[in-house]
Amino acid sequence: MLVGLMADFYAEGGYELDHERAASAFAAVLADERLGYVWIIEGEHRDVGHLVLTLKYAMEYAGLIACLDDLYVKPEWRNKGLSTVALIEIRTFCQSAGIRALTVEVGHNNGPAQTVYRRIGFAEAPDRQLLALALAPPAHVV
Repeated sequence: MLVGLMADFYAEGGYELDHERAASAFAAVLADERLGYVWIIEGEHRDVGHLVLTLKYAMEYAGLIACLDDLYVKPEWRNKGLSTVALIEIRTFCQSAGIRALTVEVGHNNGPAQTVYRRIGFAEAPDRQLLALALAPPAHVV
């Protein structure tokens, strides 16, 4: 089910998901909470989305920080407050778990996602820019 949701999420961005790699990634996170956590987003007792939080230690914060790695809600379930509720829940979870910061990567042109993230307090880091060096191929086909 999670891989199916992730495939839908990636398809919206124009990417084809490598299902085997995605299943392996979910299995790793689900098997070891030191890597992160996965939540299923429900609407009317149906699985309508998912949220993945991954963890790392950050010297800047002298402790664990979390990255909101994936947040997806099926299109027909959007604009019903589900993402906001899920984000508030993980923010509360992070605070109670002693996680010292929460980050998210969002496209410059993805206004709807930026609105949801800003609603619970995310803001641009004025003195930071995300740089990435891929050392292995992603789980999607470009």
